Amino acid sequence: MVFSSLEFIYLFLPPVLGIFLLLRWLRMENAIIWWLIAASLAFYCWWSPLHLLLLLGSVGANYALHRVLIRRRSRALLVVGIVGNLALLAWFKYADFLIGNIAAAFGGSHEALGVVLPLAISFFTFQQISFLLDTWRGQLEECDFKRYVLFVTFFPQLIAGPIVLQKDTIPQFQLSNFVSRTGLNLLVGAALFCIGLFKKIVLADGIAPFANAAFAAADGGQTLAMDAAWIGALAYTFQIYFDFSGYCDMALGLARMFGIKLPINFNSPYKALSISDFWRRWHITLSRFLRDYLYIALGGNRSGILGRHGNLLATMLLGGLWHGAGWNFVIWGGLHGSYLVINHFWRDLKGRYQLLAIVPTPIAMIGSWFLTMLAVVIAWVFFRAETFGGAVAMLHAMFVPSQSPLVVESVVLFSDAAFAVFAIAIMWIIVTAMPNSIEITRRYRPVIDTAKELSNSFGQRAALLWTPRPAWSVAMSAVAVVALIQLYRLNDMTEFIYFNF
Repeated sequence: MVFSSLEFIYLFLPPVLGIFLLLRWLRMENAIIWWLIAASLAFYCWWSPLHLLLLLGSVGANYALHRVLIRRRSRALLVVGIVGNLALLAWFKYADFLIGNIAAAFGGSHEALGVVLPLAISFFTFQQISFLLDTWRGQLEECDFKRYVLFVTFFPQLIAGPIVLQKDTIPQFQLSNFVSRTGLNLLVGAALFCIGLFKKIVLADGIAPFANAAFAAADGGQTLAMDAAWIGALAYTFQIYFDFSGYCDMALGLARMFGIKLPINFNSPYKALSISDFWRRWHITLSRFLRDYLYIALGGNRSGILGRHGNLLATMLLGGLWHGAGWNFVIWGGLHGSYLVINHFWRDLKGRYQLLAIVPTPIAMIGSWFLTMLAVVIAWVFFRAETFGGAVAMLHAMFVPSQSPLVVESVVLFSDAAFAVFAIAIMWIIVTAMPNSIEITRRYRPVIDTAKELSNSFGQRAALLWTPRPAWSVAMSAVAVVALIQLYRLNDMTEFIYFNF
């Protein structure tokens, strides 16, 4: 079930929220938790009842191991738990990829196993690995079963994150959170949900056809004109931005309706002035997990300069592979790992030799932003293309003008190329000059303050600050109505991009 579907908006959310409010009025803490668990399992079951058994089996096995680790902090048991979780992920997500590459390496062929990728397996696997590690490190006390199940399955964050840690949500599953400031929670949650719905349905899905057309042509072996390639690449750059940003806003809003705050996962990454700044803003909880549970485990900064950069590159390669079983995802991760290594070298050189000291600050900032965005767009081409050849063809068209008489011009590829250019320009303004949803609602703390560097990163602009007043209610209602009208007009329901991961 998709947050932006009519089934979710009309059939799922109203009864789930209504019964929650009734149980809240009766002050029945255990009943609220079990009701949210039941709703979350129904939400997951809507996609595939059979895979619900996989989710429940994973939850049961990991909780049992948690109980054992509480009594006996055994490294061997921890390794068994981590390997078991990763093996499950590897089978469902990477079996065909690995077998196909082994067969290709030895000149053979194989039939696809046809393993169906369970929704959310990457997310609930990482969450449970972090839970076992925190248990083994003694960073949490024994957790009761119902709160653990809700921690893993809570539907606002189940399918595509954020990747929450036990310290993020388990302490919030208390009656005091469920019953406090209910009216304000509903209003803040509804505002975030409406903003996210608009981003997904109107902006992301609105620009998607231009990206789809360009990448389909490139993957199909057609030669694109430079303008058509750039329109396609930039269209996807904004499609994935507003798709993921919209999901994050809707997840935050849904959780807040039930009195729960989730960690920040998206913070205007296209405002970043360096690639390291980009990763402090894009999929923040994944970056946190990779840093705390992989990069540091590999040695982090403790291995000297070369070891540090090797650890960084390995972490990003695995982060790319986490997104999907394909070489294009590995290349995407490798590009970002290389970007980060170059960024660290440049930062050290600039600090040591006072490079760019004579360059005016505004010019330096614009140059940094431009290079960062150029690197990000190039990497997105590999992320989006279905084939390696398609990605190379897109990049070749973007940077090398073609003289072929068979070139596909933008006026041929797109029904309205001028509108695409106009839409891309408007989206540039939105992502670089406008406050994001966290900034707009920051008076009411829409996210958990997970780190000091995040608490001061939302900017100081107060031009657009949401308050629970009639004017804002009218504005959010208008945003929701526009999104719903567009939703009715769509021929096919589109999933969030991160549902595939």
